[in-house]
Amino acid sequence: MNWLDKIPYPLLIVLSLTLGLAPFTPVPHLVEKISMLLAGELVRPVDIFDLLMHASPVVLLIVKAGHMLRSSRGG
Repeated sequence: MNWLDKIPYPLLIVLSLTLGLAPFTPVPHLVEKISMLLAGELVRPVDIFDLLMHASPVVLLIVKAGHMLRSSRGG
């Protein structure tokens, strides 16, 4: 059993939606940080930490889904 199997999907989905998008106005935080990264403006350590913190549930959700798909194919 993988450690990802112990994290329930509903928890990851709720965390991805709330932490990934909060604060919701004027622009979702994760969208703001990714646009800063793509523009080359993500240089302050606090902004890098902020991106990692807000993106971590989304990354875990993607990794868990990929692991599940790979496991179901027998690979």
